[in-house]
Amino acid sequence: MTHGGPVHGDRHETPTERLDRNWNELLQELRVTQTGVQILTGFLLTLAFQARFTDLDDYQQALYLVLVVLAVVTTGLIVAPVSLHRIMFRKHLKRELVDAADRLARAGLAFLALTIAGAAMLVFDVVLDRTAGRVVGGAAIAVLAVLWVAVPLRLTRTARADAGDGADGGDAGNPDA
Repeated sequence: MTHGGPVHGDRHETPTERLDRNWNELLQELRVTQTGVQILTGFLLTLAFQARFTDLDDYQQALYLVLVVLAVVTTGLIVAPVSLHRIMFRKHLKRELVDAADRLARAGLAFLALTIAGAAMLVFDVVLDRTAGRVVGGAAIAVLAVLWVAVPLRLTRTARADAGDGADGGDAGNPDA
């Protein structure tokens, strides 16, 4: 910790230290996400080579192909920060790197939610029926939207309101936190 540097919330860190911390936190998040994305993508890629794949109707095959595209795009988005880092390494562009990686990770999470919900939809469509697939797919996207978007936004609003009341809000009001 640097003493005497700028204060951001309850942290005493320079802008460079904050960027380093943000980058490291993003990398930790991506490590968790990449594993799941790669497993899901691998699973989807192997389905076409299963004997029962030929039993899928046109709708199921189309849904499957959309899911493969979504999974490939998701993988690309989640892994892209690694490529950015390799290309931008030692070019003194940490802010640009962190900002771009953040946008890519957010887009990757959106595509991941669609891929997860679609995969659940396909499985329920094959095992039960089309209605069950649509209900489960819709429910999955709703649950993920609540957990991944609504809850964090609610916590952010609550923390900002608490900080405005004089309570210790920490970094809640700092968009770079």
